[in-house]
Order: sequence, then structure tokens, then C-alpha cells
Amino acid sequence: MGADLRELQWVVERLNYDYAEVLDSGDIERWPDFFTEDAIYRVTSKENADGNFPAGLIYCDGMGMLKDRAFALAHTETFAPRYTQHHVNNVRILAVEEDMVQAEANYLVLETLTDEPTRILQAGKYIDRVRRTGDRLLFKERQCVYHSLVIPNALVFPV
Repeated sequence: MGADLRELQWVVERLNYDYAEVLDSGDIERWPDFFTEDAIYRVTSKENADGNFPAGLIYCDGMGMLKDRAFALAHTETFAPRYTQHHVNNVRILAVEEDMVQAEANYLVLETLTDEPTRILQAGKYIDRVRRTGDRLLFKERQCVYHSLVIPNALVFPV
């Protein structure tokens, strides 16, 4: 692995860690800042991803949908208070083409409701297309493919 690829690996890892920190801190209105204007964000089952089916638990197409979801979560409390903790590992660069990077990473999201024990919310894989925009990287597409066969009734926050 050359020096440029090692640097890119570090920057993609940092993007993932900063993303996780924003979600874990509850600063949901900063979540869209990690995406390009024309981004696609999807949370889908492994079965749907393997079959190339677009259906998902969460689907946002473009910045407007991302901001709308973040605003609704921040200003509409129709769900029980909760804390999340994202664990991201095995970040891999799969391809680099001009201003686009294809990457994957494993994720585990723990969730704690104030009156329940901590539980595994999701385990899965991020499948990303990341675009260089100026001096930073942003998600052009983030597909969160969950491997969990049973998920809670309500997926409130992005993973």
C-alpha cells in the first residue's frame, strides 16, 4: 500500500469515526453535513442488498430528504429517549477513481433506552461511494446493509 493510499485509508476511517461521533452525541442536525447534495442514504437488509432491491427501512435521496429527516428527529420527540454507540471497524478502500472512492466497513450499533438494558440495534456493513469535494470527503452514497435477522419495531435514527 503506497503512502497516498495509506493517507486515503486514514481519511476514510476518520470520516467514519466523525460520522459515528455525531450520531452518538445526538447532534442529528449535523448528520446531513457528511453527504453530498445529490447523496443517497439507505438502510436495507442483506437479503435486499444481495438481490439488488432498493427497498429499505430508511431511504433518503438528496440533501432535502436528509435534512428533513434530521429536522424531524431533532424537533419531534415521538419516541423514547435513547443513546447509541457506533463501532466501526475493518474499513477497506475497494477502488479509487478520480474524485470517487469506493469503500466498505463493518458496523455495530448498540442502543440504550433509559429504562432498558443496552441491546444490539444492528450489525452490518457500510457500502460507500465517497466523493472528494475540495479538501474533504463526503458520502455520495451510503448503503447500510444490516445482517441482523430480527430488528426492533422502530428504527428511529440513522445508522
